[in-house]
Amino acid sequence: MKTTWILFLCLASLAALAQDPPAEEKATAPAKPTPGGPARAAEPEIKPYDKVITKDAKSTAGIFQVHRIKDKIYFEIPKNELGKDFLLVVQLAKVAPGTGFGGTSLGNHVIRWERRDKRIFLRTVNFDITADAKTPIAQAVTNANTDTIIAAFNIEAEGKEETAVIEVTKLYATETSELTARRTLGARGFDAARSFVDRVASYPLNIEVDATHTYTAPLDAPAAPASSAPVFRFGGNMRGTSATVGMHFSMVKLPENPMMPRLKDERVGYFSLTKTDYGTSEHKAAKRTYITRWRLEKKNPSAAVSEPVKPIVYYVDPATPKAWVPFVKHGIESWQKAFEAAGYLNAIQAKEAPSKEEDPNWSPEDARYSVVRWAPSTVENAVGPHVHDPRTGEILEADILMFHNVMALAEDWYFTQVAPLDPRAKILPLPEPLMGRLIEFVVAHEVGHTLGFQHNMKASSMYPAEKVRDREWVKKMGHTPSIMDYSRFNYVAQPEDKIDVEDLVPSIGPYDVWATVWGYKEISGVDSPEGEKPTLDKWAREQDKTPWFRFSSSRSNGADPGELTEAVGDADAVSSTRLGLKNLERVAAMLIPATEKQGENYDHLEELYGRMLGQWTREMGHVAVIVGGVNSQQKAGGQSGVIYTVIAKEKQKAALDFLQNNAFQTPKFLIMPEVFRRIEADGAMAKLRSAQQSPLNMLLANSRISRMVEQEAIEGEKAYKASDFLSDLRKGLFRELNDAAVITDAFRQSLQQGYVQTAGERVNSAATEPAVRSLLRAELKSLSADLQRAQAKIAIASVKAHMEDLRDHIAKILDPKFQSAGAPTSGLLPVRRGFWDPTTDPEMCWIDLDKR
Repeated sequence: MKTTWILFLCLASLAALAQDPPAEEKATAPAKPTPGGPARAAEPEIKPYDKVITKDAKSTAGIFQVHRIKDKIYFEIPKNELGKDFLLVVQLAKVAPGTGFGGTSLGNHVIRWERRDKRIFLRTVNFDITADAKTPIAQAVTNANTDTIIAAFNIEAEGKEETAVIEVTKLYATETSELTARRTLGARGFDAARSFVDRVASYPLNIEVDATHTYTAPLDAPAAPASSAPVFRFGGNMRGTSATVGMHFSMVKLPENPMMPRLKDERVGYFSLTKTDYGTSEHKAAKRTYITRWRLEKKNPSAAVSEPVKPIVYYVDPATPKAWVPFVKHGIESWQKAFEAAGYLNAIQAKEAPSKEEDPNWSPEDARYSVVRWAPSTVENAVGPHVHDPRTGEILEADILMFHNVMALAEDWYFTQVAPLDPRAKILPLPEPLMGRLIEFVVAHEVGHTLGFQHNMKASSMYPAEKVRDREWVKKMGHTPSIMDYSRFNYVAQPEDKIDVEDLVPSIGPYDVWATVWGYKEISGVDSPEGEKPTLDKWAREQDKTPWFRFSSSRSNGADPGELTEAVGDADAVSSTRLGLKNLERVAAMLIPATEKQGENYDHLEELYGRMLGQWTREMGHVAVIVGGVNSQQKAGGQSGVIYTVIAKEKQKAALDFLQNNAFQTPKFLIMPEVFRRIEADGAMAKLRSAQQSPLNMLLANSRISRMVEQEAIEGEKAYKASDFLSDLRKGLFRELNDAAVITDAFRQSLQQGYVQTAGERVNSAATEPAVRSLLRAELKSLSADLQRAQAKIAIASVKAHMEDLRDHIAKILDPKFQSAGAPTSGLLPVRRGFWDPTTDPEMCWIDLDKR
């Protein structure tokens, strides 16, 4: 079984690791292959039932009868459950400091219990390769896809109706390589002496087991000195030589009547699973890709809108601060309107978790329950994973993690983006109702992931640019068509637009409703995924006439500015950024009044200045991507037109002009002595240099210039030629050389040094395309000549020294001897990267809000 993690954590497959080594070898011994004991010896002896399950047993009935006798755990497996598909969900339930977060998934496996004579084998099952059983190749596919045995057990006794009684203690109290937390913890060993089963309970469809596991020694721990206590260098997440964690294992029976899957269409943003089908008439192994979605069936099949037989229910973690519970619930149920459009009333519901008195057996780790969990963590993040049936894509369970400090991130972003538009945001911290609204927004976004939805970064560029400032439009449609975009708060709107403050925050939008209909609405009269395709194709084509229904799979690899994250109004990024800068100037004037507190330090002021500078950099990046960019619309066969269209030359030039005048001319409003001298003795220049260098680096990216070379080759005179672009960039960065007297300030000099350094690194990098290298070499030669000609017009000593240094630097870059020695270096600080972005560095979600 697969788990999808959007701000989502990708789980690597787990290698065989140590299980229970002797004490002196715990840090290095290899794993035992299974928890089922040593290699098979004598034929197992099946004992009388009451000799195994004695009067001391504490038993619970359920899908299997489960017995506990002191520290031993027994499963009594009914004959009719052998060979059936179960989902084994493994989670970290409790953690030691620094070892992760409660609710973190450690993997999911489809398993089967199989009897062979007097033994029971536990197999993992793979559904990635398939073929119709009626086809000749089916047996060959089966032979190439043998299910792995991960554990073996002797049958200790037989119960009524031939139930098989096995002891499963070692499956849960020792380490199994497929079920371990070792990689997540960064551990090197496992101590069985400090590991045990805490609780086991059986229910009608599932068995829940809580265990305590103790792991030892970080992965990279050096050997202990001979004459002293062990000394370890911390590795992974462990803070010491050991870490004790709570493990939770949920074994849930998969539906015996699998849901009919729905085929994926790249025009609509759903997570998916792919199978390789060898049983088709195609002349190759066919890929079958199905979306992940919850199973919804109408109570009244003939009704246009009906309550579902089984609604989607999310529980709110009891650990959630009481003030935020109503907002979490509203974020969950804000999706109801989307499901109503798909034909389901009250399809998604929020409930508060029952108390111990109401239900002593309820657990947030129970795989039957989907939970919005509140994690005590300083990570500024939230994630929305889900667990699905690998046979069909049916979503079975989801656990959203809300890290506590996601509130700090949301608050800071709201302030830096829209504080001038909302009087409530002038003083920090934000008032409770506003903070609750931001939590609701984060929850709704993460719930979207658990409903099967991918990010849709294309959405925010699909509204006409002027509509983002239209009060009535925004009230009805929002400032972005999708809450699954990273279009945060409406920083394009201006005070005079009088946008309602409640509408500055995204909500469930038109795309979200439309995509829910596409994925969840019943299609009558068909009994196969292929039978649904004509209707699904018809629905997808609605994107042609309604642009804000469009989705992008980001196949443009960053070339489409409409797919950028954190953008508002990016249908016209130049205009939007110009308006965004007006708001940022207003924010700059608000920094000190908003953060200064009697008797407190200026840490928050420093943080907010950094956030503001990051917002400035981000918005400039939205413009930079226009140069050499393309517009895209995902299409399928039968639709007219192409997918990728090169952005008009005039728009690319306008974007570069905007950057020359706003990003590369020193942004005066960001030079704030009253702020700088409160937070640091120096470093202001380095901050601004890093911010300005970011869009410059984007413009000089090897991929961008190479793409422009190709566009010229294909489009001819319609393209913005790479040589013209680089010439325009150089002339703008050094426009002072044409003045009667050459004068530059320290900020401008720093940017010019950065240009020469970056161009030099590209020239002397083996990764640079030859065509790009030749163009950049030509630009550096032209710049050197321009600098020489301008020497006579320079009267200021510091400017003269700067220009001479640039010429010397260029000479070294172009010197073959210097090139063979390595890339040029300078005193420049490395450009500070902004937040991690899961759309380019898979695959966590919210910074986005998921910390990128």
